[in-house]
Amino acid sequence: MRRHTHTVRIGDIPLGSDYPVRVQSMTNTDTMNTEATVAQCIRIIEAGGEYVRITAPGVREAGHLEIIKKELRLRGFNNPLIADIHFNPKAAETAARIVEKVRINPGNYADKKLSVPKTYSDSEYDAELEQIHKRLLPLINICKEYGTVIRIGSNHGSLSDRIINRYGDSPQGMVESAMEFLRIFGAESFNQVVLSMKASNVHVVIESTRMLAERMALENMCYPLHLGVTEAGEGEDGRIKSAVGIGTLLMDGIGDTIRVSLTEPPEAEIPVAFNILQACRLRMSKAEYISCPSCGRTQFDLQTTAAKIRECTSHLTGLKIAIMGCIVNGPGEMADADYGYVGAAPGKITLYKQRKIVKRNIPEGQAVDELINLIKASGDWKEKKK
Repeated sequence: MRRHTHTVRIGDIPLGSDYPVRVQSMTNTDTMNTEATVAQCIRIIEAGGEYVRITAPGVREAGHLEIIKKELRLRGFNNPLIADIHFNPKAAETAARIVEKVRINPGNYADKKLSVPKTYSDSEYDAELEQIHKRLLPLINICKEYGTVIRIGSNHGSLSDRIINRYGDSPQGMVESAMEFLRIFGAESFNQVVLSMKASNVHVVIESTRMLAERMALENMCYPLHLGVTEAGEGEDGRIKSAVGIGTLLMDGIGDTIRVSLTEPPEAEIPVAFNILQACRLRMSKAEYISCPSCGRTQFDLQTTAAKIRECTSHLTGLKIAIMGCIVNGPGEMADADYGYVGAAPGKITLYKQRKIVKRNIPEGQAVDELINLIKASGDWKEKKK
């Protein structure tokens, strides 16, 4: 079961367990380059991205988000924008008046890096927390006024010296870094908050996120969680790391929005994210095919047939079609499918609707057409959009 959270209102696309797991990406253009950034935002949105994050390292870039947002709205794109902030509270306060969500890093938003490691007494540690509270107050008040959401994004690579001194460079340190900010937000009655535990190490992502969910439950907190393996890489390696890290947590019932971080154009991240969600059966965004790897028992050319069926039916979003080479394991292994195409004998195909046989021993040359006729007769066919 999916972990229960309260709802966070991010523009017109709310986030939380009552809503689908949302998909997002982040631009990699110069924020001051309006046309390039707007164009990339549009590519992300048209690929299916629901939220778009834009870096705002300084007050100048944060203020420029207003121009970017205005241009997107003029072109008919109303998706929520997220400002990505590091180090600069003033940039966060500026952006919070413009965009729907602001991401801050508790490791570098208020704490400073020390040139010499320091051991903190309990009183010194508490004094630092009080200073962080004071520094966060302006941002909290602005977010309350403008209805802006905050993401607390703990990052394994940028924990503060204070946290590392007490908890080490560890998942526990990542969790405590976020919990400190959460307690401050709670004290100020501000709950429009999302959290994330990011690392390039899949083990750290999984352990820290599970630990954070447990810690929040112990303190009666139910904030939504953002999932991602940061700096996952490119190509197959980046996709596999992301699928393992994000998918493991989703199968735990943890996660409300995801970002796949690839060293590729950001719009390339979106289909990977939807593929992960579909594999976890959380969002069905395309047809799904269950097909065996082929073996000596296969009764037809499986690869050619699977490609032909996919070509005819790929537009049937949410439909599950099994293409099984033989009768031995096929009917059992395709039990989750809506329709089945199973080799019954050399050159002969049997069609199933779920587990029920509909037509037996169809000549192979006619079987794909008969499958389409069956889908149409059952009311599951839709014409392709032109």
